[in-house]
Amino acid sequence: MSIGELREGPLHAALKRELAAPDDAFEVRVGRWVIDLVRADGELVEVQTGSFAPLGDKLDGLLDTRRMRVVFPVPARRRVVRIDAGGAVLSERRSPRAGRPVDVFDRLVAFPTLIGHPNLVLEVVLCAEDHVRGAEPARSTSGRRRRDPGVRHLTAILERHEVRRPADLLTLLPGALPAGEFTTAELARALRLPLVLAQRVVFCLRHAGLLDGAGLRARAPLHRRAHDEH
Repeated sequence: MSIGELREGPLHAALKRELAAPDDAFEVRVGRWVIDLVRADGELVEVQTGSFAPLGDKLDGLLDTRRMRVVFPVPARRRVVRIDAGGAVLSERRSPRAGRPVDVFDRLVAFPTLIGHPNLVLEVVLCAEDHVRGAEPARSTSGRRRRDPGVRHLTAILERHEVRRPADLLTLLPGALPAGEFTTAELARALRLPLVLAQRVVFCLRHAGLLDGAGLRARAPLHRRAHDEH
């Protein structure tokens, strides 16, 4: 077992197994980097469960000469499972939080200009997951509850969405962009997104060439579809 495999979490390991075909290879050194999965046809696959920023060096070094696929899992359905110190299940509950394809924009701010590169595919995988946590939330010395995100375990792959060109990013949104000119706050309301996520959507779409600036309205920047008439 490689160092990379020893360090990876159960969700990461399970996704690699689910995505692999019989002749694919795990944890292969390519140049200075170790790649999660190398397909028999030469495609390099990286499963990224957290920030995309650590991928920057690999993408800079490999993307111009190798085909690459970045796979991002989104917990569309999750169950919170609490266990005791011996691993026995104490409780289970369905989490009301449901991830959506649009959540990838939180991470995509790391390299939005690469969308559309002929060697890059971004794949968003909607998953059913168990989030396994300890018996009770840990507390700090001050008595405050510490956040316990748990350990993510894959139970099923529900949907897969590929982004190969900039326009594919629009298919990840939960609705259509507003017509005409709009502010980021108006986009957030139209798509029912938190404002911070809407800001990241705008940032990525602007850098991918899908939105143009359209001046200001009461000091708020305006945006419009890049193909709209000026």
